[in-house]
Amino acid sequence: MILAASAIVHIAVQAGLIVRVLLRKHRAPAARIAWVIVILAVPLAGIGAYLLFGEVNIGRRHFERMRTVLRELGREALPRASASCSATVPDRWMPLFRAGKSVNGFEPVGGNRAELMADSVKSIERMVADIDAARKHVHLLFYIWLPDNNGRAVAAALKRAAARGVACRAMVDDLGSRELIRSPLWREMEQAGVKLARALPIGNPLLRVFFGRIDLRNHRKIAIVDNRITYCGSQNCADPEFLPKAKYAPWVDVLLRVEGPVVRQNQFVFATDWMTFDGEDIRQVLEEPVEAHDPGFAAQVVATGPTGRFSAMPQMFESLIYAARDELFVTTPYYAPNQGLQDALCAAASRGVDVTLILPRRNDDFAIAGASRSYYLDLLQAGVRIFEYEKGLLHAKTVTIDGEITFVGSANMDRRSFDLNYENNVLICDAGVTAALRSRQEAFLAKSLAVLKEEAEGWPWYRRLANNLLAIVSPLL
Repeated sequence: MILAASAIVHIAVQAGLIVRVLLRKHRAPAARIAWVIVILAVPLAGIGAYLLFGEVNIGRRHFERMRTVLRELGREALPRASASCSATVPDRWMPLFRAGKSVNGFEPVGGNRAELMADSVKSIERMVADIDAARKHVHLLFYIWLPDNNGRAVAAALKRAAARGVACRAMVDDLGSRELIRSPLWREMEQAGVKLARALPIGNPLLRVFFGRIDLRNHRKIAIVDNRITYCGSQNCADPEFLPKAKYAPWVDVLLRVEGPVVRQNQFVFATDWMTFDGEDIRQVLEEPVEAHDPGFAAQVVATGPTGRFSAMPQMFESLIYAARDELFVTTPYYAPNQGLQDALCAAASRGVDVTLILPRRNDDFAIAGASRSYYLDLLQAGVRIFEYEKGLLHAKTVTIDGEITFVGSANMDRRSFDLNYENNVLICDAGVTAALRSRQEAFLAKSLAVLKEEAEGWPWYRRLANNLLAIVSPLL
């Protein structure tokens, strides 16, 4: 009798969850199918998995707070192009910037200049120098900040800046930077006067699941100094040796140091996150004058997340791909696309665009690595050139188009970046910046091996089976 009652309850719960899966808004058919299979095929574990990871929910308190912050800042606080920093964008590229504006409301702004950092260590050295020269404030946001050499160097610079009266604010993701948060360095920064905050705090993991998904993370990497300089790219605040996953090292990143009006857009993104999770009202930093450079290029920040417009980042990537006429070059560490993105790459190659995709040969995420290889054959048959980087984990997330457009930042081409993470990228229209990044992409290419169509066709059945199974569950990854 007890077993029969338990079975009835179990079936009722399964049925209820399946109905919920089918009725949820903004869910791709592939994700619906995957969750229905998991709930039915793995009875208890499937139910538990859906309750833990099945819905995009940061928790009512965080959601309401973020909405309140955006309302308090108001649309008048959105960084806009003044006459001194209006953007000149060729008509051909304006649809891309209109797509970017639809995400955050940010206009493309002109009068910017940028420098591509040489490598991860040089990036941190330059950031430390900028922090040491700061006069008003320093704002940092990292998904991962480790208490290693680079992490300590940035922390020491913040402490020096705070000691001379600079307002220093540092925010980290509560999961990605848990090693720093638990270390003495975190307390040392706080004692030195650095204001600290944790994005999406986990608290008690057993209780956290009742108030929102534990794996929704702030994956952004932003640095702002005096409303004058910002850094944007893929690099976390850590050594390239990345000791938590040293066997995949070095981590190879791309980071841009940017000056100009677009800095204010990154500042708005930081202020929104800071006021949401710390509570301190810092809207005054959005009222300071903006410095434009003449000549300077047009740029726009594209910041996405689970509480923003649905499917914003994959639509941005697809818009970029469809805009290419001659050349499209992409690097990403994690490729688990939705069908639209996969089709866009194949369509670009099919219409004669020279499409190159570089991924890591050894990936720290075996599931994403297997899933991404399940897409290789279709890409290769369409004419996409695929390469795998051999000299470490290529962590750079870059797109260049036709020698004029650059798109870099924190977003990967996977479902996590599309649906679950808060991401931050910058769109740039400039031949000089794009040429510098293309040169860096060529350097990556020189350290990569080509994946040939015959090679992918010759993979043994069990390897193809494993890759395809991982691709089926990739909507859940």
